[in-house]
Amino acid sequence: MSSNPQQQQSNKLFYRIGEVSRLSGLEQYVLRYWESEFPQLHPNKGKSGQRLYSKKDLDMVLKIKQLLYKEGYTISGARKKMNGKGDRDALVAVVETAKKELRELLEILK
Repeated sequence: MSSNPQQQQSNKLFYRIGEVSRLSGLEQYVLRYWESEFPQLHPNKGKSGQRLYSKKDLDMVLKIKQLLYKEGYTISGARKKMNGKGDRDALVAVVETAKKELRELLEILK
């Protein structure tokens, strides 16, 4: 059996929290906590109240885990990254730095 969680996934429509926990290597309480921190992670609940994660939810859990545990983001930073705001902030910073350097070059050339 492969150790890569993505390769262990089947073509199921929904996963229970225990399955997501096993596939992601995360405790169930961590998954429940992440639901409160990441609004885009919102598994459906069945008639019995059991959380039912879609394939999209499972992929999101794995992406959040990657951001937090491998890339070193904070919860807040990962939330921004998941919303696409982290990329925008980084781009704005690069553009501002480039503008500053161009102004300095213009002053030198005068």
